[in-house]
Amino acid sequence: MIETLEPFRVELTGYCYRMLGSGFEAEDAVQETLVRAWKAYDSYDSSRASLRTWLYRIATNICIDMQRSAQRRALAIDLGPSGGEIGAPLSERVFVQPVPDAKVLPEDQAIRRETIRLAFVAALQHLPARQRAVLLLRDVLAWPAAEVATLLDISVASANSALQRARATLRTVDPGEPLNPSDPVQKSLLSRYCEAFDRHDMRTLVALLHEDATTSMPPFGWWLRGRGPISVVLNAPDSPCAGAWLVPVRANASPAYWQMRPGMDRPFGLVFLDVRGGLVTGVTTFLNVEELLPMFGAPISSGRPGRISVDD
Repeated sequence: MIETLEPFRVELTGYCYRMLGSGFEAEDAVQETLVRAWKAYDSYDSSRASLRTWLYRIATNICIDMQRSAQRRALAIDLGPSGGEIGAPLSERVFVQPVPDAKVLPEDQAIRRETIRLAFVAALQHLPARQRAVLLLRDVLAWPAAEVATLLDISVASANSALQRARATLRTVDPGEPLNPSDPVQKSLLSRYCEAFDRHDMRTLVALLHEDATTSMPPFGWWLRGRGPISVVLNAPDSPCAGAWLVPVRANASPAYWQMRPGMDRPFGLVFLDVRGGLVTGVTTFLNVEELLPMFGAPISSGRPGRISVDD
């Protein structure tokens, strides 16, 4: 029986991750889905729904139940005004959390990779849970409206209405530009950024930032907006960038890197870049490394490179 259900694990984890905004919670939701399916398999009727639809129905109900008493996960820029004191770290449950590509992107399916970007997943959290499910099933997984309506026990008209409302909301809250490794402009930008970071060339690094770029460091709610304020932090004597370098990691289908520092046997943080129009529009550095390492595994290479390259 487990052999029948296990092939659905990665795609279900991707779906639950988009629903919940946390790889940890997504894995819990999928494990519960498979356990429930295993226990109820004798009652499964293949004439009423495919096995895949049945599993997604279970997973959707679990995700909706998990969110009824949970705070909406967000990015730091959604939590309050920029600037001020860094303050105390907040709970991991406050923030949308990163996830390795391999855990949420099936190799044999043409899933829209950009829909696991941090910005997109954070935008999804603005939607009511059922709208979120409708949008994911229709626009990400390309399910027919009738099948989505059946899964959620609603009419086709209600499913279509929920989809239109969800799309309208996403148009107002989904910033950034999907990673396109074949785009020479993006590839050049990321290479220059990594090389400047490795050399601690703050002048070049700042020049690659959009004038309204943001930076944040979860689990702290603190964040900054603007090339000028970010430049002050980057050039501070105690800047965490001094002597550091970047090691690429496949996460959230985005430009992502472990930030390594001299004398440390583990990464300092997990860095994500948002890009648009040939400039970096956002830098998010997750500092909850002890929580992330079990999911991501240690960096493939932690030794200081002579030069960082950005691969596709």
